[in-house]
Amino acid sequence: MGTGLLAIIALVPILSVLLFLVILRWPASRAMPVSFLVTVTVALFVWNVPIIQVFAASFRGVVMSIDILLIVFGAILLLNTLKEGGALNTIKQGFTDVSPDRRVQAIIIAWLFGSFIEGASGFGTPAAIAAPLLVAIGFPAMGAVLVALIIQSTPVTFGAIGTPILVGVNGALGSIESITNLPNTLLQIAGQVAILHMIVGIFLPLVMVAMLTRYFGKNKSFAEGFAIWKFAIFAGAAFTVPYALIANLLGPEFPSLFGGLIGLAIVVPAAKKRFLLPKHTWTFEKEEKWDPEWTGSLKVDTSDFKGPKVSMVKSWFPYVLVGVLLVITRLDFLPVKKFLQNIKIDYVKVFGNENGLFETGIQSSQTPFYLPAAIFLLVSLICILLYGMRGSSYNKAINGAFKTTVSAAPALLFAVPMVQVFINSNVATNEFRAMPFQLAVGAAEVFGAQWPIISPIIGALGAFVAGSNTISNMMFAGFQYNTAELIGVGSSATIIVALQAIGGAAGNMICVHNVVAASAAAGVVGREGSMIRKTLIPMMYYVLFAGSLGYVYLYGLGFNIGSVILFAVIGLLIYMIITGIKKNKEMDIEQNKVA
Repeated sequence: MGTGLLAIIALVPILSVLLFLVILRWPASRAMPVSFLVTVTVALFVWNVPIIQVFAASFRGVVMSIDILLIVFGAILLLNTLKEGGALNTIKQGFTDVSPDRRVQAIIIAWLFGSFIEGASGFGTPAAIAAPLLVAIGFPAMGAVLVALIIQSTPVTFGAIGTPILVGVNGALGSIESITNLPNTLLQIAGQVAILHMIVGIFLPLVMVAMLTRYFGKNKSFAEGFAIWKFAIFAGAAFTVPYALIANLLGPEFPSLFGGLIGLAIVVPAAKKRFLLPKHTWTFEKEEKWDPEWTGSLKVDTSDFKGPKVSMVKSWFPYVLVGVLLVITRLDFLPVKKFLQNIKIDYVKVFGNENGLFETGIQSSQTPFYLPAAIFLLVSLICILLYGMRGSSYNKAINGAFKTTVSAAPALLFAVPMVQVFINSNVATNEFRAMPFQLAVGAAEVFGAQWPIISPIIGALGAFVAGSNTISNMMFAGFQYNTAELIGVGSSATIIVALQAIGGAAGNMICVHNVVAASAAAGVVGREGSMIRKTLIPMMYYVLFAGSLGYVYLYGLGFNIGSVILFAVIGLLIYMIITGIKKNKEMDIEQNKVA
Protein backbone atom coordinates (compact mmCIF):
# COMPACT_ATOMS: atom_id res chain seq x y z
CA MET A 1 0.00 0.00 0.00
CA GLY A 2 1.50 3.33 -1.09
CA THR A 3 2.43 6.19 1.26
CA GLY A 4 -0.16 8.51 -0.26
CA LEU A 5 -3.02 6.05 0.15
CA LEU A 6 -1.95 5.27 3.71
CA ALA A 7 -1.90 8.99 4.51
CA ILE A 8 -5.42 9.41 3.13
CA ILE A 9 -6.71 6.47 5.19
CA ALA A 10 -4.93 7.83 8.29
CA LEU A 11 -6.82 11.07 7.76
CA VAL A 12 -10.21 9.33 8.01
CA PRO A 13 -10.49 9.47 11.85
CA ILE A 14 -9.72 13.21 11.83
CA LEU A 15 -12.15 13.85 8.99
CA SER A 16 -14.83 11.97 10.91
CA VAL A 17 -14.42 14.36 13.86
CA LEU A 18 -14.62 17.37 11.54
CA LEU A 19 -17.65 15.94 9.74
CA PHE A 20 -19.76 15.03 12.75
CA LEU A 21 -18.64 17.73 15.18
CA VAL A 22 -17.92 20.77 12.99
CA ILE A 23 -19.85 20.32 9.73
CA LEU A 24 -22.94 18.40 10.89
CA ARG A 25 -22.81 20.20 14.26
CA TRP A 26 -23.52 17.14 16.32
CA PRO A 27 -22.90 17.55 20.07
CA ALA A 28 -19.61 15.98 21.18
CA SER A 29 -21.51 13.45 23.28
CA ARG A 30 -22.90 12.04 20.01
CA ALA A 31 -20.07 12.81 17.56
CA MET A 32 -17.20 11.35 19.56
CA PRO A 33 -18.65 7.83 20.07
CA VAL A 34 -19.15 7.58 16.29
CA SER A 35 -15.65 8.92 15.59
CA PHE A 36 -14.29 6.43 18.11
CA LEU A 37 -15.92 3.57 16.21
CA VAL A 38 -14.53 4.89 12.90
CA THR A 39 -11.02 5.04 14.38
CA VAL A 40 -11.27 1.56 15.86
CA THR A 41 -12.46 0.20 12.50
CA VAL A 42 -9.48 1.72 10.65
CA ALA A 43 -7.09 0.48 13.35
CA LEU A 44 -8.40 -3.09 13.28
CA PHE A 45 -8.99 -3.67 9.57
CA VAL A 46 -6.43 -1.44 7.82
CA TRP A 47 -3.62 -1.00 10.34
CA ASN A 48 -4.07 -4.58 11.61
CA VAL A 49 -3.81 -3.45 15.23
CA PRO A 50 -4.52 -6.39 17.57
CA ILE A 51 -7.81 -6.03 19.37
CA ILE A 52 -6.05 -6.31 22.74
CA GLN A 53 -4.00 -3.23 21.81
CA VAL A 54 -7.16 -1.34 20.89
CA PHE A 55 -8.63 -2.25 24.27
CA ALA A 56 -5.45 -1.18 26.04
CA ALA A 57 -5.31 2.17 24.24
CA SER A 58 -9.01 2.76 24.94
CA PHE A 59 -8.53 1.93 28.59
CA ARG A 60 -5.65 4.42 28.80
CA GLY A 61 -7.94 7.01 27.22
CA VAL A 62 -10.62 6.37 29.84
CA VAL A 63 -8.04 6.87 32.61
CA MET A 64 -6.93 10.16 31.03
CA SER A 65 -10.57 11.22 30.63
CA ILE A 66 -11.14 10.75 34.34
CA ASP A 67 -8.12 12.97 35.07
CA ILE A 68 -9.58 15.72 32.86
CA LEU A 69 -13.01 15.39 34.48
CA LEU A 70 -11.40 15.71 37.91
CA ILE A 71 -9.73 18.96 36.81
CA VAL A 72 -13.08 20.33 35.57
CA PHE A 73 -14.74 19.27 38.82
CA GLY A 74 -12.03 20.92 40.92
CA ALA A 75 -12.10 24.19 38.97
CA ILE A 76 -15.90 24.48 39.24
CA LEU A 77 -15.86 23.47 42.90
CA LEU A 78 -13.39 26.25 43.69
CA LEU A 79 -15.48 28.80 41.81
CA ASN A 80 -18.68 27.66 43.53
CA THR A 81 -16.93 27.82 46.90
CA LEU A 82 -15.92 31.42 46.23
CA LYS A 83 -19.51 32.17 45.27
CA GLU A 84 -21.01 30.58 48.39
CA GLY A 85 -18.39 32.28 50.56
CA GLY A 86 -19.12 35.74 49.15
CA ALA A 87 -15.72 36.26 47.51
CA LEU A 88 -17.12 36.45 43.98
CA ASN A 89 -19.03 39.62 44.82
CA THR A 90 -15.75 41.32 45.68
CA ILE A 91 -13.93 39.88 42.65
CA LYS A 92 -16.66 41.13 40.32
CA GLN A 93 -16.54 44.60 41.86
CA GLY A 94 -12.75 44.53 41.68
CA PHE A 95 -12.76 43.99 37.93
CA THR A 96 -15.28 46.78 37.50
CA ASP A 97 -12.94 49.04 39.47
CA VAL A 98 -10.00 48.08 37.24
CA SER A 99 -12.11 48.62 34.13
CA PRO A 100 -15.78 48.02 33.30
CA ASP A 101 -14.73 47.38 29.69
CA ARG A 102 -15.33 43.69 28.91
CA ARG A 103 -12.46 43.65 26.42
CA VAL A 104 -10.03 44.70 29.14
CA GLN A 105 -11.42 42.11 31.55
CA ALA A 106 -10.98 39.36 28.94
CA ILE A 107 -7.35 40.39 28.39
CA ILE A 108 -6.53 40.43 32.10
CA ILE A 109 -8.29 37.18 33.07
CA ALA A 110 -7.79 35.03 29.96
CA TRP A 111 -4.58 36.34 28.40
CA LEU A 112 -2.51 37.23 31.48
CA PHE A 113 -3.94 35.25 34.41
CA GLY A 114 -4.57 32.29 32.09
CA SER A 115 -0.97 32.39 30.80
CA PHE A 116 0.34 32.35 34.36
CA ILE A 117 -1.80 29.29 35.20
CA GLU A 118 -0.68 27.60 31.96
CA GLY A 119 2.95 28.20 32.88
CA ALA A 120 2.41 26.59 36.26
CA SER A 121 0.11 23.73 35.37
CA GLY A 122 -0.79 22.92 31.76
CA PHE A 123 -3.39 20.10 31.58
CA GLY A 124 -5.91 22.53 30.02
CA THR A 125 -6.27 24.09 33.47
CA PRO A 126 -6.28 27.76 32.31
CA ALA A 127 -9.45 27.34 30.24
CA ALA A 128 -11.12 25.39 33.05
CA ILE A 129 -10.36 28.24 35.48
CA ALA A 130 -10.73 31.29 33.24
CA ALA A 131 -13.99 30.33 31.48
CA PRO A 132 -16.14 29.94 34.63
CA LEU A 133 -14.49 32.97 36.24
CA LEU A 134 -15.48 35.07 33.22
CA VAL A 135 -19.02 33.69 33.43
CA ALA A 136 -19.04 34.68 37.10
CA ILE A 137 -18.30 38.33 36.29
CA GLY A 138 -21.00 38.54 33.62
CA PHE A 139 -19.69 37.10 30.33
CA PRO A 140 -21.91 34.91 28.14
CA ALA A 141 -20.77 31.34 28.68
CA MET A 142 -19.89 30.77 25.01
CA GLY A 143 -17.92 34.02 24.90
CA ALA A 144 -16.05 33.01 28.04
CA VAL A 145 -15.10 29.67 26.52
CA LEU A 146 -14.02 31.32 23.26
CA VAL A 147 -11.51 33.72 24.84
CA ALA A 148 -10.30 31.04 27.30
CA LEU A 149 -9.52 28.71 24.39
CA ILE A 150 -7.85 31.34 22.21
CA ILE A 151 -5.14 31.97 24.80
CA GLN A 152 -4.37 28.22 24.79
CA SER A 153 -1.61 28.94 22.30
CA THR A 154 1.27 31.34 23.05
CA PRO A 155 1.88 30.19 26.66
CA VAL A 156 1.34 26.48 25.95
CA THR A 157 4.83 25.70 24.60
CA PHE A 158 6.26 26.57 28.01
CA GLY A 159 3.29 25.32 30.02
CA ALA A 160 3.66 23.07 33.07
CA ILE A 161 7.17 24.41 33.68
CA GLY A 162 8.32 23.75 30.10
CA THR A 163 6.98 20.20 29.70
CA PRO A 164 6.24 20.41 25.91
CA ILE A 165 9.93 21.20 25.31
CA LEU A 166 11.62 19.30 28.14
CA VAL A 167 9.54 16.15 27.70
CA GLY A 168 7.95 16.39 24.25
CA VAL A 169 10.77 17.69 22.05
CA ASN A 170 13.46 16.14 24.23
CA GLY A 171 11.84 12.71 24.00
CA ALA A 172 11.53 12.92 20.22
CA LEU A 173 15.06 14.16 19.45
CA GLY A 174 16.92 11.97 21.95
CA SER A 175 17.34 9.10 19.48
CA ILE A 176 18.66 11.20 16.56
CA GLU A 177 22.37 10.41 16.21
CA SER A 178 23.29 13.59 14.35
CA ILE A 179 22.38 15.68 17.42
CA THR A 180 25.59 15.62 19.45
CA ASN A 181 24.59 18.08 22.17
CA LEU A 182 20.89 17.65 22.93
CA PRO A 183 20.70 20.11 25.90
CA ASN A 184 22.09 22.94 23.76
CA THR A 185 19.79 21.99 20.90
CA LEU A 186 16.78 22.17 23.23
CA LEU A 187 17.83 25.60 24.47
CA GLN A 188 18.24 26.77 20.87
CA ILE A 189 14.79 25.47 19.93
CA ALA A 190 13.23 27.06 23.04
CA GLY A 191 14.75 30.43 22.17
CA GLN A 192 13.58 30.26 18.56
CA VAL A 193 10.09 29.17 19.60
CA ALA A 194 9.83 32.08 22.05
CA ILE A 195 10.88 34.68 19.47
CA LEU A 196 8.39 33.39 16.90
CA HIS A 197 5.67 33.21 19.57
CA MET A 198 6.50 36.79 20.57
CA ILE A 199 6.02 38.08 17.03
CA VAL A 200 2.77 36.18 16.47
CA GLY A 201 1.42 36.32 20.02
CA ILE A 202 1.83 40.07 20.53
CA PHE A 203 -1.28 40.52 18.36
CA LEU A 204 -3.27 37.64 19.85
CA PRO A 205 -5.12 39.74 22.50
CA LEU A 206 -6.33 41.97 19.65
CA VAL A 207 -7.55 38.93 17.69
CA MET A 208 -9.18 37.60 20.87
CA VAL A 209 -11.19 40.71 21.71
CA ALA A 210 -12.21 41.12 18.05
CA MET A 211 -13.62 37.59 18.10
CA LEU A 212 -15.44 38.44 21.32
CA THR A 213 -17.07 41.59 19.95
CA ARG A 214 -17.89 39.96 16.60
CA TYR A 215 -19.69 36.92 17.96
CA PHE A 216 -21.05 38.19 21.29
CA GLY A 217 -21.49 41.93 20.88
CA LYS A 218 -24.69 43.79 20.15
CA ASN A 219 -23.45 44.95 16.74
CA LYS A 220 -21.60 41.73 15.76
CA SER A 221 -18.59 43.83 14.86
CA PHE A 222 -14.91 42.90 14.58
CA ALA A 223 -14.19 46.63 14.47
CA GLU A 224 -15.37 47.16 18.05
CA GLY A 225 -12.60 44.80 19.13
CA PHE A 226 -10.05 46.45 16.85
CA ALA A 227 -10.91 49.78 18.51
CA ILE A 228 -8.91 48.77 21.58
CA TRP A 229 -5.83 47.99 19.48
CA LYS A 230 -3.38 50.13 21.45
CA PHE A 231 -4.16 48.53 24.77
CA ALA A 232 -4.43 45.01 23.29
CA ILE A 233 -1.01 45.19 21.61
CA PHE A 234 0.44 46.75 24.79
CA ALA A 235 -0.94 43.80 26.81
CA GLY A 236 0.41 41.39 24.21
CA ALA A 237 3.89 42.90 24.51
CA ALA A 238 3.71 43.03 28.32
CA PHE A 239 3.56 39.23 28.29
CA THR A 240 5.47 38.15 25.18
CA VAL A 241 8.56 40.39 25.49
CA PRO A 242 9.57 39.20 29.00
CA TYR A 243 8.49 35.71 27.93
CA ALA A 244 10.94 35.70 25.00
CA LEU A 245 13.75 37.20 27.08
CA ILE A 246 13.30 34.60 29.84
CA ALA A 247 13.24 31.73 27.31
CA ASN A 248 16.51 32.88 25.74
CA LEU A 249 18.26 33.73 29.01
CA LEU A 250 16.94 31.09 31.45
CA GLY A 251 15.55 28.27 29.33
CA PRO A 252 12.11 26.70 28.83
CA GLU A 253 10.89 26.29 32.40
CA PHE A 254 9.63 29.75 33.31
CA PRO A 255 8.71 31.93 30.26
CA SER A 256 4.92 31.54 30.57
CA LEU A 257 4.90 31.54 34.36
CA PHE A 258 6.99 34.69 34.84
CA GLY A 259 5.68 36.31 31.65
CA GLY A 260 2.13 36.06 32.99
CA LEU A 261 3.10 37.54 36.37
CA ILE A 262 5.09 40.38 34.80
CA GLY A 263 2.26 41.06 32.38
CA LEU A 264 -0.27 41.27 35.22
CA ALA A 265 2.02 43.60 37.19
CA ILE A 266 2.28 45.92 34.17
CA VAL A 267 -1.21 45.76 32.65
CA VAL A 268 -3.51 45.89 35.71
CA PRO A 269 -2.13 49.24 37.03
CA ALA A 270 -2.11 50.57 33.46
CA ALA A 271 -5.77 49.63 33.01
CA LYS A 272 -6.70 51.35 36.29
CA LYS A 273 -5.12 54.54 34.97
CA ARG A 274 -6.83 54.01 31.57
CA PHE A 275 -3.43 53.93 29.87
CA LEU A 276 -3.93 53.52 26.09
CA LEU A 277 -7.63 52.81 26.61
CA PRO A 278 -10.23 54.49 24.38
CA LYS A 279 -12.67 56.97 25.92
CA HIS A 280 -15.66 54.68 25.35
CA THR A 281 -16.41 51.51 27.29
CA TRP A 282 -17.55 48.35 25.53
CA THR A 283 -19.84 45.87 27.25
CA PHE A 284 -22.44 43.22 26.45
CA GLU A 285 -26.14 43.83 26.04
CA LYS A 286 -28.39 43.02 28.97
CA GLU A 287 -28.56 39.29 29.56
CA GLU A 288 -32.22 39.00 28.63
CA LYS A 289 -31.30 40.08 25.09
CA TRP A 290 -28.58 37.44 24.63
CA ASP A 291 -28.98 34.65 22.12
CA PRO A 292 -30.04 31.56 24.12
CA GLU A 293 -27.13 29.70 22.47
CA TRP A 294 -24.70 31.91 24.37
CA THR A 295 -25.77 30.82 27.83
CA GLY A 296 -25.31 27.59 29.70
CA SER A 297 -26.19 25.69 32.83
CA LEU A 298 -23.50 27.33 34.99
CA LYS A 299 -25.28 29.94 37.10
CA VAL A 300 -23.12 32.21 39.24
CA ASP A 301 -25.67 34.68 40.57
CA THR A 302 -24.15 36.31 43.65
CA SER A 303 -26.95 38.79 44.26
CA ASP A 304 -28.61 36.59 46.89
CA PHE A 305 -25.51 36.41 49.13
CA LYS A 306 -26.41 37.87 52.54
CA GLY A 307 -23.14 37.41 54.43
CA PRO A 308 -20.54 40.04 55.33
CA LYS A 309 -18.46 41.62 52.59
CA VAL A 310 -15.21 39.78 51.90
CA SER A 311 -12.03 41.84 51.46
CA MET A 312 -10.21 41.91 48.13
CA VAL A 313 -7.19 40.13 49.60
CA LYS A 314 -9.30 37.30 51.04
CA SER A 315 -11.30 37.05 47.82
CA TRP A 316 -8.25 36.57 45.59
CA PHE A 317 -6.25 34.54 48.10
CA PRO A 318 -7.60 31.14 46.89
CA TYR A 319 -6.49 31.78 43.28
CA VAL A 320 -3.13 33.13 44.45
CA LEU A 321 -2.74 30.02 46.61
CA VAL A 322 -3.61 27.80 43.64
CA GLY A 323 -0.86 29.47 41.60
CA VAL A 324 1.71 29.16 44.39
CA LEU A 325 0.90 25.50 45.05
CA LEU A 326 1.01 24.67 41.34
CA VAL A 327 4.49 26.19 41.11
CA ILE A 328 5.73 24.43 44.25
CA THR A 329 4.47 21.05 43.07
CA ARG A 330 5.98 21.42 39.56
CA LEU A 331 9.55 22.49 40.34
CA ASP A 332 12.07 19.65 39.92
CA PHE A 333 14.50 20.92 42.55
CA LEU A 334 11.86 20.71 45.29
CA PRO A 335 11.00 17.30 46.80
CA VAL A 336 7.23 17.88 46.60
CA LYS A 337 6.90 16.98 42.91
CA LYS A 338 8.63 13.63 43.23
CA PHE A 339 6.71 12.80 46.41
CA LEU A 340 3.31 13.47 44.78
CA GLN A 341 4.22 11.64 41.57
CA ASN A 342 5.27 8.58 43.54
CA ILE A 343 1.75 8.28 44.96
CA LYS A 344 0.13 6.66 41.98
CA ILE A 345 -2.26 4.03 40.75
CA ASP A 346 -0.20 2.05 38.25
CA TYR A 347 -1.92 0.00 35.55
CA VAL A 348 1.33 -1.65 34.49
CA LYS A 349 1.32 -2.69 30.86
CA VAL A 350 -2.42 -2.66 30.43
CA PHE A 351 -3.92 -5.95 29.17
CA GLY A 352 -0.50 -7.58 29.34
CA ASN A 353 1.39 -9.38 32.06
CA GLU A 354 4.92 -9.92 33.27
CA ASN A 355 5.33 -13.01 31.07
CA GLY A 356 4.55 -11.04 27.93
CA LEU A 357 1.19 -12.66 27.18
CA PHE A 358 -0.87 -10.31 25.01
CA GLU A 359 1.80 -7.67 25.69
CA THR A 360 0.81 -4.24 24.36
CA GLY A 361 3.51 -2.01 25.82
CA ILE A 362 0.87 0.63 26.60
CA GLN A 363 1.50 2.10 30.02
CA SER A 364 -1.22 3.75 32.06
CA SER A 365 -1.20 5.26 35.52
CA GLN A 366 -2.81 7.96 37.61
CA THR A 367 -1.13 10.35 40.04
CA PRO A 368 -4.22 11.72 41.81
CA PHE A 369 -2.38 14.01 44.22
CA TYR A 370 -0.24 15.53 41.45
CA LEU A 371 -3.26 16.54 39.38
CA PRO A 372 -4.27 20.23 39.58
CA ALA A 373 -7.64 18.89 40.76
CA ALA A 374 -6.07 17.93 44.10
CA ILE A 375 -4.90 21.50 44.60
CA PHE A 376 -8.32 22.88 43.69
CA LEU A 377 -9.93 20.57 46.23
CA LEU A 378 -7.43 21.46 48.95
CA VAL A 379 -7.87 25.20 48.39
CA SER A 380 -11.67 24.87 48.35
CA LEU A 381 -11.48 23.15 51.77
CA ILE A 382 -9.28 25.97 53.06
CA CYS A 383 -11.98 28.38 51.85
CA ILE A 384 -14.45 26.84 54.31
CA LEU A 385 -12.31 28.18 57.16
CA LEU A 386 -11.27 31.33 55.31
CA TYR A 387 -14.86 32.46 54.73
CA GLY A 388 -16.50 30.79 57.72
CA MET A 389 -18.79 28.75 55.48
CA ARG A 390 -21.53 26.42 56.63
CA GLY A 391 -21.55 22.77 55.64
CA SER A 392 -24.76 23.26 53.66
CA SER A 393 -23.14 25.98 51.55
CA TYR A 394 -20.15 23.77 50.75
CA ASN A 395 -22.45 20.87 49.87
CA LYS A 396 -24.25 23.18 47.46
CA ALA A 397 -20.90 24.02 45.84
CA ILE A 398 -20.05 20.29 45.51
CA ASN A 399 -23.44 19.40 43.99
CA GLY A 400 -23.16 22.16 41.40
CA ALA A 401 -19.64 21.08 40.40
CA PHE A 402 -20.69 17.43 40.20
CA LYS A 403 -23.64 18.15 37.87
CA THR A 404 -21.47 20.23 35.54
CA THR A 405 -18.75 17.56 35.40
CA VAL A 406 -21.18 14.71 34.72
CA SER A 407 -22.49 16.58 31.68
CA ALA A 408 -19.01 16.47 30.09
CA ALA A 409 -18.34 12.80 30.82
CA PRO A 410 -20.01 11.15 27.78
CA ALA A 411 -18.00 13.20 25.27
CA LEU A 412 -14.65 12.89 27.04
CA LEU A 413 -15.02 9.17 27.72
CA PHE A 414 -15.04 8.59 23.96
CA ALA A 415 -12.92 11.52 22.70
CA VAL A 416 -9.76 10.67 24.61
CA PRO A 417 -9.92 6.88 23.96
CA MET A 418 -10.36 7.65 20.25
CA VAL A 419 -7.16 9.71 20.35
CA GLN A 420 -5.28 6.96 22.16
CA VAL A 421 -6.31 4.34 19.59
CA PHE A 422 -5.21 6.72 16.82
CA ILE A 423 -1.82 7.38 18.43
CA ASN A 424 -1.15 3.78 19.51
CA SER A 425 -1.81 2.26 16.09
CA ASN A 426 1.80 1.22 15.57
CA VAL A 427 2.30 -2.52 15.02
CA ALA A 428 5.75 -4.12 14.81
CA THR A 429 4.72 -6.47 11.98
CA ASN A 430 3.43 -3.62 9.76
CA GLU A 431 5.60 -1.98 7.11
CA PHE A 432 4.05 1.37 8.04
CA ARG A 433 4.04 3.41 11.23
CA ALA A 434 1.29 4.73 13.53
CA MET A 435 -1.50 6.69 11.83
CA PRO A 436 -0.36 10.21 12.87
CA PHE A 437 3.20 9.56 11.69
CA GLN A 438 2.04 8.04 8.40
CA LEU A 439 -0.13 11.08 7.83
CA ALA A 440 2.85 13.39 8.35
CA VAL A 441 5.05 11.33 5.99
CA GLY A 442 2.43 11.65 3.26
CA ALA A 443 2.24 15.41 3.77
CA ALA A 444 6.03 15.72 3.53
CA GLU A 445 6.06 13.89 0.20
CA VAL A 446 3.38 16.18 -1.20
CA PHE A 447 4.71 19.55 -0.04
CA GLY A 448 8.50 19.12 -0.19
CA ALA A 449 10.30 22.47 -0.04
CA GLN A 450 7.10 24.23 1.05
CA TRP A 451 7.35 22.31 4.32
CA PRO A 452 8.01 25.35 6.59
CA ILE A 453 4.42 26.44 5.88
CA ILE A 454 3.08 22.95 6.60
CA SER A 455 5.23 22.22 9.65
CA PRO A 456 3.14 24.19 12.18
CA ILE A 457 -0.06 22.80 10.64
CA ILE A 458 1.23 19.27 11.35
CA GLY A 459 1.98 20.37 14.92
CA ALA A 460 -1.54 21.76 15.28
CA LEU A 461 -3.02 18.59 13.81
CA GLY A 462 -1.08 16.58 16.38
CA ALA A 463 -2.44 18.67 19.21
CA PHE A 464 -5.95 18.53 17.77
CA VAL A 465 -6.03 14.75 17.86
CA ALA A 466 -3.81 14.19 20.91
CA GLY A 467 -5.07 17.05 23.05
CA SER A 468 -1.55 17.96 24.05
CA ASN A 469 1.35 20.04 22.76
CA THR A 470 3.68 17.63 24.56
CA ILE A 471 2.26 14.56 22.79
CA SER A 472 2.26 16.37 19.43
CA ASN A 473 5.95 17.19 19.91
CA MET A 474 6.74 13.63 20.96
CA MET A 475 5.02 12.28 17.85
CA PHE A 476 6.40 14.69 15.29
CA ALA A 477 9.49 16.64 16.47
CA GLY A 478 11.90 13.89 15.37
CA PHE A 479 10.10 13.52 12.05
CA GLN A 480 10.23 17.31 11.55
CA TYR A 481 13.97 17.37 12.26
CA ASN A 482 14.61 14.63 9.69
CA THR A 483 12.31 16.28 7.14
CA ALA A 484 14.40 19.47 7.40
CA GLU A 485 17.42 17.48 6.25
CA LEU A 486 15.47 15.90 3.38
CA ILE A 487 14.35 19.29 2.00
CA GLY A 488 17.88 20.71 2.20
CA VAL A 489 17.66 22.92 5.32
CA GLY A 490 19.31 20.51 7.74
CA SER A 491 21.60 23.23 9.10
CA SER A 492 18.48 25.08 10.27
CA ALA A 493 16.52 22.02 11.35
CA THR A 494 15.85 23.55 14.76
CA ILE A 495 13.65 26.17 13.07
CA ILE A 496 11.45 23.41 11.62
CA VAL A 497 11.17 21.81 15.07
CA ALA A 498 10.35 25.23 16.53
CA LEU A 499 7.52 25.59 13.99
CA GLN A 500 6.26 22.16 15.04
CA ALA A 501 6.21 23.26 18.69
CA ILE A 502 4.38 26.49 17.83
CA GLY A 503 1.78 24.64 15.79
CA GLY A 504 1.36 22.14 18.59
CA ALA A 505 0.63 25.03 20.95
CA ALA A 506 -1.86 26.68 18.59
CA GLY A 507 -3.66 23.36 18.04
CA ASN A 508 -4.77 23.46 21.67
CA MET A 509 -7.37 26.07 20.64
CA ILE A 510 -9.28 23.46 18.65
CA CYS A 511 -8.34 20.31 20.55
CA VAL A 512 -11.56 18.36 21.15
CA HIS A 513 -11.03 17.48 24.79
CA ASN A 514 -9.87 21.03 25.66
CA VAL A 515 -13.03 22.36 24.03
CA VAL A 516 -15.20 19.81 25.82
CA ALA A 517 -13.54 20.50 29.20
CA ALA A 518 -13.74 24.31 28.89
CA SER A 519 -17.33 24.11 27.63
CA ALA A 520 -18.28 21.86 30.53
CA ALA A 521 -16.62 24.21 33.01
CA ALA A 522 -18.72 27.07 31.64
CA GLY A 523 -21.88 24.94 31.40
CA VAL A 524 -22.31 24.88 27.61
CA VAL A 525 -21.96 21.18 26.79
CA GLY A 526 -23.28 20.18 23.36
CA ARG A 527 -22.02 23.20 21.40
CA GLU A 528 -18.43 22.06 20.89
CA GLY A 529 -18.64 22.06 17.10
CA SER A 530 -19.74 25.68 17.04
CA MET A 531 -16.83 26.58 19.31
CA ILE A 532 -14.27 24.77 17.13
CA ARG A 533 -15.55 26.58 14.03
CA LYS A 534 -14.85 29.88 15.77
CA THR A 535 -11.46 28.98 17.21
CA LEU A 536 -10.31 27.73 13.80
CA ILE A 537 -10.00 31.40 12.80
CA PRO A 538 -7.35 32.43 15.38
CA MET A 539 -5.68 29.02 15.05
CA MET A 540 -5.17 29.51 11.30
CA TYR A 541 -3.89 33.04 11.92
CA TYR A 542 -1.35 31.58 14.31
CA VAL A 543 0.00 28.71 12.20
CA LEU A 544 0.06 30.66 8.92
CA PHE A 545 1.82 33.66 10.47
CA ALA A 546 4.39 31.42 12.18
CA GLY A 547 4.86 29.25 9.09
CA SER A 548 5.43 32.25 6.83
CA LEU A 549 7.99 33.70 9.27
CA GLY A 550 9.84 30.36 9.29
CA TYR A 551 9.71 30.12 5.50
CA VAL A 552 11.11 33.63 4.99
CA TYR A 553 13.81 32.98 7.58
CA LEU A 554 14.93 29.88 5.67
CA TYR A 555 14.49 31.02 2.06
CA GLY A 556 14.37 34.82 2.27
CA LEU A 557 11.85 37.32 0.93
CA GLY A 558 10.85 37.00 -2.70
CA PHE A 559 8.09 35.80 -4.97
CA ASN A 560 7.32 32.70 -2.93
CA ILE A 561 4.46 31.34 -0.87
CA GLY A 562 6.05 32.30 2.42
CA SER A 563 6.43 35.94 1.46
CA VAL A 564 2.91 36.06 0.02
CA ILE A 565 1.38 34.72 3.23
CA LEU A 566 3.57 36.93 5.40
CA PHE A 567 2.61 40.11 3.54
CA ALA A 568 -1.04 39.04 3.59
CA VAL A 569 -0.95 38.62 7.39
CA ILE A 570 0.88 41.91 7.87
CA GLY A 571 -1.64 43.60 5.59
CA LEU A 572 -4.47 42.12 7.64
CA LEU A 573 -2.92 43.39 10.89
CA ILE A 574 -2.52 46.87 9.40
CA TYR A 575 -6.15 46.77 8.24
CA MET A 576 -7.23 45.75 11.75
CA ILE A 577 -5.40 48.71 13.29
CA ILE A 578 -6.68 51.23 10.72
CA THR A 579 -10.23 49.90 11.17
CA GLY A 580 -9.77 50.15 14.93
CA ILE A 581 -8.68 53.78 14.69
CA LYS A 582 -11.75 54.65 12.62
CA LYS A 583 -14.12 52.70 14.85
CA ASN A 584 -12.64 54.23 17.98
CA LYS A 585 -13.34 57.71 16.67
CA GLU A 586 -16.91 56.72 15.72
CA MET A 587 -17.61 55.23 19.15
CA ASP A 588 -16.15 58.25 20.93
CA ILE A 589 -18.42 60.55 18.87
CA GLU A 590 -21.45 58.39 19.71
CA GLN A 591 -20.56 58.45 23.41
CA ASN A 592 -20.19 62.25 23.36
CA LYS A 593 -23.64 62.57 21.76
CA VAL A 594 -25.16 60.41 24.48
CA ALA A 595 -23.36 62.43 27.16
